[in-house]
Amino acid sequence: MTQVGVENAFELDQKIENSFVQKTWDETIAKDSWMIFKIMAELVDGYEKLAKIGPCVSIFGSARLKPEHEYYEMAVEIAEKITKLGFGVITGGGPGIMEAGNKGARQGNGKSIGLNIELPFEQHFNPYIDKGYSVDFDYFFVRKVMFVKYSQGFIVMPGGFGTLDELMEALTLIQTQKIAKFPIVLVGTEYWSGLLEWFQNTMVKNGMIHEDDLNLFRLVDSADEAVAHIKAFYEKYSISVNF
Repeated sequence: MTQVGVENAFELDQKIENSFVQKTWDETIAKDSWMIFKIMAELVDGYEKLAKIGPCVSIFGSARLKPEHEYYEMAVEIAEKITKLGFGVITGGGPGIMEAGNKGARQGNGKSIGLNIELPFEQHFNPYIDKGYSVDFDYFFVRKVMFVKYSQGFIVMPGGFGTLDELMEALTLIQTQKIAKFPIVLVGTEYWSGLLEWFQNTMVKNGMIHEDDLNLFRLVDSADEAVAHIKAFYEKYSISVNF
């Protein structure tokens, strides 16, 4: 394990140990009350900054991919072409695929929005976000509210747990009819095929989801296919916010 890895492991051990320290009732109430105010502040800040951005598409994917990677290049192309349809682009604001999305939006002269999350590694604002459209969050769930509320479509590039979290959030909300249906595009058959086979062969087979739930997303392998699906969806349905 590297020195950085050892330090991170030590910090994690300290957090776990501290979480088991017995707190008084007053300490618990005080901490929870301040947390509520912080959550409210993040929601208000997000609403105020994003309320007037207009129709946007969110692009998700790994923070770890470098500019020379094929998926980074494809994300740039998708974002640029999305702006030609009149959409802005929202990303998580960090490096990798997020940077690629904001870069493509900038190249297409479209709005470029970044919703950053404070993390101990990987995350930092990329340089392609428009001034005034970078928003910081401490809480993942508040950030997810902003993605869903202000996006008219999701482009899901290959990524890790965070990407899966955003994908499953959107699928769940649409499946349960908590929000209106909007286009979800998975990019990369080779990358996503194992997960989709598990959906079909395990979840559908065991009755955990319905066969029709597999129609909530589209699998593509090119920028043109991804953009075409967004375009076709909104030629059929009017654009509106999701809440």
